[in-house]
This record gives sequence, C-alpha cells and structure tokens, in this order.
Amino acid sequence: MKKSFHILAALILFSGLVTGQGLAQNNAGRWSVGFHGGVNYWITDYEQLKFGPGGEVVIRYGLHRYFSLGLVGGYEVLKTFQPTPQAAGSYSGYMRLSSIPAALVGFIHLYPRRSFSPYIYVGGGALFYQRGPGTTYPTDEKWRISYLIPVGLGFESQFSSNVALDVSAGFANHGDWVDARKIQTLNGYFTAKAGLNFYFGSSDADDPDQDGLSNGEERRYGTDPNNPDTDGDGLKDGEEVKRFRTNPLRPDTDGDGLPDGEEVLKYHTSPTKFDTDDDGLSDGDEIFKYKTDPLKVDTDGDGLSDGDEAVKYKTDPLRVDSDGDGLSDWDELKVYRTDPTNPDTDGDGLMDGDEVKKYHTDPLKADTDGGGVDDGSEVKRGSNPLDPRDDNPITLEKGKSLILEGVNFASGTATLTKESETTLERVYLALMANADIRVEIAGYTDNVGNVRTNARLSQRRADAVSAWLVRKGIPATRMTTVGMGNRNPIAPNTTAEGRAKNRRIEFHVR
Repeated sequence: MKKSFHILAALILFSGLVTGQGLAQNNAGRWSVGFHGGVNYWITDYEQLKFGPGGEVVIRYGLHRYFSLGLVGGYEVLKTFQPTPQAAGSYSGYMRLSSIPAALVGFIHLYPRRSFSPYIYVGGGALFYQRGPGTTYPTDEKWRISYLIPVGLGFESQFSSNVALDVSAGFANHGDWVDARKIQTLNGYFTAKAGLNFYFGSSDADDPDQDGLSNGEERRYGTDPNNPDTDGDGLKDGEEVKRFRTNPLRPDTDGDGLPDGEEVLKYHTSPTKFDTDDDGLSDGDEIFKYKTDPLKVDTDGDGLSDGDEAVKYKTDPLRVDSDGDGLSDWDELKVYRTDPTNPDTDGDGLMDGDEVKKYHTDPLKADTDGGGVDDGSEVKRGSNPLDPRDDNPITLEKGKSLILEGVNFASGTATLTKESETTLERVYLALMANADIRVEIAGYTDNVGNVRTNARLSQRRADAVSAWLVRKGIPATRMTTVGMGNRNPIAPNTTAEGRAKNRRIEFHVR
C-alpha cells in the first residue's frame, strides 16, 4: 500500500510542477475519457488491512465551462485478514470483497480558465459487489447490488489541449449490507486516485479561426467557427459581436447599402445606424447616389439638410446655390421664397440674385413697380423697374409734333397740376435718352376769353413746362417756348370736350 501512496504523491508533485506551464482549461463542448488508478480505504466491519487498490474509467462531456457530466465505472478490491473464533488475536484466514462501482457524476469546475483547474464532484449510482472467495467467512460468490453515492474534489492540469493530469480524492457511500454483518457505522470507502484524461474534438473555449469568438460563442451566434468573417463583410465575427454590435451573419446590419466593414474601416459611419448623420438619407444613398458626406447633415453648408435638398426641395446637396442665380438655396427657400431650382422665379429676364442684390426688385413679381413693363425690359432699356412712371416712355422723333396728354394746369393759371408730373417724367426720360434732340414747347388754349389774354396764358404755360424740365436737369438751351393762344385747334370749340383737347402742350421736335 505504501507504494500506491508514493505513486499518488509523485503524481501530485509532478502536477504542481507543470501547473505553471499548463494550458488554460475550458473544455465545454468536448468529450473526454479518463483512466485513473489509486487506493481506497474501506470503512467496514472487517477487522484488518482495510486498504485496497482500485481503478476507474471516466467518460465525460463538458456541458458548460463550469460543469460537465460523466459516467464513472471501475473495479475496487478489498482483501482483509480475519481472526478465527478459536484463537482470537491471531490471523488464520481472509475475506475478499470485489466491487464494480458505476455512477453518473456531475463535475463542477471552479476555475476553468486557469491552468490549475480544481473541481468538486457528486453523483449517484450502483455498486455491484461479491464477497469471496475467502477462507474465514462463508461465501457464495454471488454478485449483489447496493446504492452508491460518490462525492469528492480534485483538480486537472492540462499537458496539452488534448491531455490533462487528473488527481482526485473523495468518499463513496454504499449500503450497510455490503459488509459481512450490519453495524451502526458509516459505510463506504475513502478513495484517492490519479490518472490522465484524454480530450477529443475542439473545446468551446477554442477559437480556431482567431476571430475573437470561442467555439461556444460561435455556436450560440450561428457563425462559422472555421471562418473568421462568416458574412464576408470585412469584419471579424468577434469584432462584430463584441465591439461594433453588428450582426455577424449579415454583411449589412443596418440595411443602408454599405457592408459593415466598409462603414467601419472606410467611411467611418455607424454600421448599426441606417442614417448616421440623421439627415434623412441612408448612408449608402449619400455615398453612391448623391455623393454627399454621410457624416455631415449639410454637405454643402447652405443651411439645408442633405435629405431635404435631395428629397423635399429637389436641390443639389453638393451646391450652395443649386440654380446658380446668386442666392443660396437656404435664402431662396427661407428668406425670399423663390424657387431654388429656377434662376428666374418670376420669369422677368432677371436672375433672382440680381433682382435682390443689384436692382432691389421683387424676384417674385415680373413687374415690381406695376407700371406695365417687366423688370427685365426696364433694366435692359435703362428705365427704373421700381418706378412705374417710366414704364411707358415717350418717343421723340425729329420733325414731328407730340401732344403731351395729361399735362394740365389749374383753371386760368400756369400752375401745373400734380397729376401732370407723371407725363412730364416721361418727357424728361425721353429727353435724357435723346441728348441730340431739341424741342419747341408750344402752349395752346381754347377760344373762350380774350385772344390776347389767351396768348399770354399759353406762353406762361409753355414756360412752366420748360422750367419744370430745367429743374429736373434738362439744359434750357435744348428748349424754346411759344404761346399759340387759341390757334390751330385740334377739336371743335363748341363742346366742353373739344375745348379741353384744345387746351394743350405740344412738343415740336427739331
């Protein structure tokens, strides 16, 4: 028996020496077969030499890194000498007990990720036993059965991924009837064994494809344990699960049209967010369709989000001024209410930007001053698009006469009415536009009143028109005046309407 203890002690010492070099253990998902041998100390009603050898075979499967389940079977022997009834104290014979234990045992692994991995075990099963053959007690050599409850503790130290040293000690409780006679003591045997466990297959803790997921994790997630990138998206399965929180079975987790790997490594967008910058466009559409920056809400910086530009307003999210009219898309939509896709919203021939910044006209009205001529035509001919009085200019042609309709005076005076200024403004613009023209301003009256008085009144009225034009800036040298009185009537003086037409101012163009 001393030899058995020496062998067991040597194995324990050797395991301690290799523990520092052993592999970290986690054998979840693997089968193992262990062959163990050692010594037992029986608690029986036999008298002497209660030590006996024993061996066992353990078939075990790792259900979890902290728990495995195994079938344990073996062969245990007890050979004890007995005193004879006639010569008490002397040994004249022996009794042999042979047993075959078989139990289902659960193993709780306390530190499965360490090279030195202790465990505790507990199980239940049956003990098949035979008393005899012997020389002292009667034996029938029949095999009988008892319950068996093994409990204990031990440790493993891994030599390699497939071989581990196993050392254990425990107690196996059996029924009282296994003994030769029944006594009121604990029944069973203490056991100490050591041996080797041989593992098959890969452990749930292994990571053969080096993707950062153990085999157990790959099984849980449904990924390929032999392919580091199951979905082929450019990211390792472990990175997808543990770092980026993406789906290792889908190359495009968020469904935005970009593979997860490209989002992380190339574009730096979020692989779990369909629209990284929340601008209303998917990351894929921004990159492939609109060429915008998926990390910037407003790529062109015009104040409008890329999504609004592309979907709502139909503007170019890459250009501050989509229609090139001199106004930013934001200003057109939010300030001036113009069309950011039409450079000339009101169709007057002027770009919206020029109307706002240069001419100060209304880009939403073709004829800002309402004078009847659109802003573009006024600018082109040189009239003021903000002043309706110049919308219908007077045409002056050399050798021709022009009646200035709308030029009137207070009754019996040479004082111009306020309304006359509209026509005179047009005359002024016509003279400014034709610097080489000289005119004679002729005043006329109707035939009511004294002829001499009418002549003087018509002269004063012609002078009043000339004076107004001089004040506006027309040189006096370009104008002469004449009072024609009631001469050259253009309508009968017999009616009020006719007399009103005869009271007039004419331009005689030279």
